[in-house]
Amino acid sequence: MESWEPGAPGVLRLPSGRLVRGRGLRRPLPSGPEPTYGLYLLGKPPPQVPWPYAWLKWPDFWLPGPDAATALRTAWDRAASDRVELACGGGRGRTGTALACLAVLDGVPAYEAVAFVRREYDHRAVETPWQKRYVRRFSG
Repeated sequence: MESWEPGAPGVLRLPSGRLVRGRGLRRPLPSGPEPTYGLYLLGKPPPQVPWPYAWLKWPDFWLPGPDAATALRTAWDRAASDRVELACGGGRGRTGTALACLAVLDGVPAYEAVAFVRREYDHRAVETPWQKRYVRRFSG
């Protein structure tokens, strides 16, 4: 299976080498290989896609429900061998928060995960104080 291209727009390399693509669903699908798994972080059901995916109910600017840790762990596990995409509407707040949680699962200390994602993915990722707090408390 062809992997994500390191350095491609929206592709985050975790310390383990896993590659995960974050994006905003309001933008067109990037060129290159399609995901083999998607986790969509939205307050309403996601649009249909031709690859396997899961929906994590997560309203804009808020926090996910109690099933988030399981969904995020599944995405992190699948990123070891699949092209995993995490996406919300804009690709920054919820997507950045989820990517930071994946970084925690990958060994980044929780207190450094937001800075890691802002440096490696998008400098405006993780938009609200409660999203930052969620990452700091995330243990997977």
